[in-house]
Amino acid sequence: MNRVDKMYIDNIVDIIENGSDDFDGNVRPVYKDGTPSHTKFITQNFEKYDISKGEFPITALRNIAWKSGVKEILWIYQDQSNDLDLLKEKYNIKWWDEWEVDGSKTIGMRYGATVKKYDMMNALLENIKHQPYGRRHIISLWQEDDFIETKGLNPCAFMSMWSVRKKGDVRYLDMTLVQRSNDYLVAGHINKIQYVALQMMVARHCGLEAGVFAHYTHNLHIYDRHFDQAKELLNRYENNPNMVQPKLILDTDKDNFFDFTIDDFKMENYKPIKPQLKFELGI
Repeated sequence: MNRVDKMYIDNIVDIIENGSDDFDGNVRPVYKDGTPSHTKFITQNFEKYDISKGEFPITALRNIAWKSGVKEILWIYQDQSNDLDLLKEKYNIKWWDEWEVDGSKTIGMRYGATVKKYDMMNALLENIKHQPYGRRHIISLWQEDDFIETKGLNPCAFMSMWSVRKKGDVRYLDMTLVQRSNDYLVAGHINKIQYVALQMMVARHCGLEAGVFAHYTHNLHIYDRHFDQAKELLNRYENNPNMVQPKLILDTDKDNFFDFTIDDFKMENYKPIKPQLKFELGI
């Protein structure tokens, strides 16, 4: 069993056996039927993967829609958009529809709209190129003025920090993703995949190699209607001990961040276990 799946299962077990819960309090999210969606959770979770050594954070214990994850990151950081019609028409992604703000066909002043408003992506690329060893390469989507400007779901994965590191003759781009909240069974690996893809694109644009990806999550949780799926994942882990490590590759000669498309990525050795698991979303 590869290291990624072991870490995934260890975290699931930790949540089930040692996690706290919010069952006795009021919670913001609800299921589609209006029932409050409670969770069991752990805090201050940290994971680390060396992309340059072939480690890649995707589980094969269930199918992960990795292409959709990468497309979403293109919508946020290339298109720099909050437009739900664009997300559907260009990328065929509909999962954000539940968070449309007041019939606006947008998710409010959030994510891509924030990136565009403060020109965050161009600033990051230029700063890494011109001062690679700087310690201020940060994108923060947590902008209080934006939250006041419109309604919308406050960003979950809200900050990325970037560092250039030299080893021998090779310069690597390391990145840390900071996330306030993570629906672990549904989105845990989607978030990792898409930010590693972002790391690869930024590294290529800046003439660097993708290095270490680290992921800090402050609240890592499993919803109360997802525990049967959690048990199925534990069973799959026990019954499939020899699964290989998949790997994402940026397979193109392009070197401009804004030119990359989903077709420039390919996944090697990814053979997820079937059937797919289904989850009710806490909205």
